[in-house]
Amino acid sequence: MNHDALIVESLQLKNLVWPNENATQVWATALATSATLDYATIELHGALGAGKTTLVRHLLRALGVQGRIKSPSYAVVEPHSAPRPQGDLSISHFDFYRFTDPREWEDAGFREIFAAPGLKLIEWADNARTALPVPDLAIHIKVENDDSRTVMLHAYTPVGQTLLA
Repeated sequence: MNHDALIVESLQLKNLVWPNENATQVWATALATSATLDYATIELHGALGAGKTTLVRHLLRALGVQGRIKSPSYAVVEPHSAPRPQGDLSISHFDFYRFTDPREWEDAGFREIFAAPGLKLIEWADNARTALPVPDLAIHIKVENDDSRTVMLHAYTPVGQTLLA
């Protein structure tokens, strides 16, 4: 991912190893407890099959999302909601894998979604880079073998720093 275009430096960096999917689930469950998650924009980076959508599924389940959680590859965005005492948390899971034209951003109403409160989870962010805001947290997942993943986390905002804590 080329964040040079963002003219933003990572405020904090953390490296992890997830030896198996259970470790991914444990990390996602811990992330779900962060109070600042409700206002975060998180980018997920990695090759096809790296585990981006798997991480999102574990995170959404930990947040209490019910029903089917699928990749938004064809729909571009899948809306979800998680129960909260003060009212449901709005969650938007984006997949810009097939995104090719920046005009699609305006036509689809994504500006309004990003301006609204709630958690934004973004796969294939580089395909919409010019339209996206600076993420709070970027998660880079690399496959080491069938089960193991190395993960590099970059916090770009104070919210992102809190998510790394």
